[in-house]
Order: sequence, then structure tokens, then C-alpha cells
Amino acid sequence: MAEVSPEQLNSLRGNAHLYNQQPATTKQSQETDSALPKGVVLDKDGKPCRTCTSVSSWRALTKQAKADSPTSSSSTTNTTSATSTTPTTPLTAPATHPEPSIPADCPPDVEALGRSTWTLLHTMAATYPERADTQQQSDMQGFLKLFSRLYPCWVCADDFKTWMAHPSGRNQPKLSGRKEFGWWMCEAHNEVNRKLGKKEFDCRFWEERWKTGWKDGRCD
Repeated sequence: MAEVSPEQLNSLRGNAHLYNQQPATTKQSQETDSALPKGVVLDKDGKPCRTCTSVSSWRALTKQAKADSPTSSSSTTNTTSATSTTPTTPLTAPATHPEPSIPADCPPDVEALGRSTWTLLHTMAATYPERADTQQQSDMQGFLKLFSRLYPCWVCADDFKTWMAHPSGRNQPKLSGRKEFGWWMCEAHNEVNRKLGKKEFDCRFWEERWKTGWKDGRCD
């Protein structure tokens, strides 16, 4: 799905209508938002959205919450003299270490969710009928419309929905058959890759990647 980098998510936070149903109008709400660690995305109810946030930003938020709790404050006071000579990195500073992994039995962050979703979407395209009839095209059209509304990362969902609804009509799903749909899905994924600064995939090879396996036999 439309994975969004912490930098992009943070930059979007200036759009109040994206992160809250009503723009923040009080000084208190503005201060609360600015105090969040970098990359933490708010849900439409104003609370942190776990499935919209990377694991590193979520852990920073968790550490911040623990540090702000009364018990943590007293504990910190007692150990200040022992740690005062050790410099600390602000929670809002960009991470300088590799993205931490998530145990398999934990809720997914925005990136783990995105990887799993793209696997599903590309596989659906790979198993789509070679020539889809009217009902099959209607079913997939309906799925994509609902998907763009219900995807757990609402920022990503809105981005995907907006991309499909380009005024020119160029991004409308191509559903007449497998080859056309598979290529369209590859282009949709590359649109996200461009936004994230990732390498684009050569769509000429989408069937080898998602349906038949590579010709060198590595998948056999």
C-alpha cells in the first residue's frame, strides 16, 4: 500500500484537515501535537495511529510516555547524578540507527503493513483472469474502491484514493485482463516508491516477480 516515510508524514502534519476532523484551535492542542516524536501520525480522532506510524517513531512515543509518567520522573531524579555525563539524543531527532524489527507476534507498523499489503495486491493481479468478464471487472473495481476507504493506515488510504481519482482519468484501474491490471498495479506501487525515494521496479518483469517466478530458476 501507500507507505509513507516519517519525513513525509511529518510534513503532512501542517495540514490540519488531514490529521483531525477539526483543525486544532487551542494553544494546548497545538502544543500537544508539536510535542510528539517525529514521524508519529495522529488518527482522525486525534490519538496516535499505530498502523500509520513506523516502529521507531512508535517506540519513541512509548519511551516519551514512560518518561513523562510520575514514577519515571522520580526514578530519573534519583539517577541523574549517575547519568548526567552521558549525552542523550532528543526523541524528536532523526534516527541514526537501522530501523528496528518488530517481533512476529506484535501489531504491524506502517511499513510492515505496507509490505504485506503489496504482496496481497500484486498476487491478486497475478491471479486475475486473463480476460475478465463484466462481473469480474465490477468486483475488482468495488474491491479497490472499498480498499481505498478501509485500509488501516488512513493517510495511505487517502493518498491511494486521491491518486486513482486523478482528474485526467489516467490512474483509473485497468481491469480488462491480467496483463493490463498487473501493469497498472506495478505503476501504482512505483508511484509510492517515487514518493518515498525508493528504486522503481521495472514493470516489464512484473509477471516473473509475482506470477511465474524468475527465469533463472531461483523460485523453483
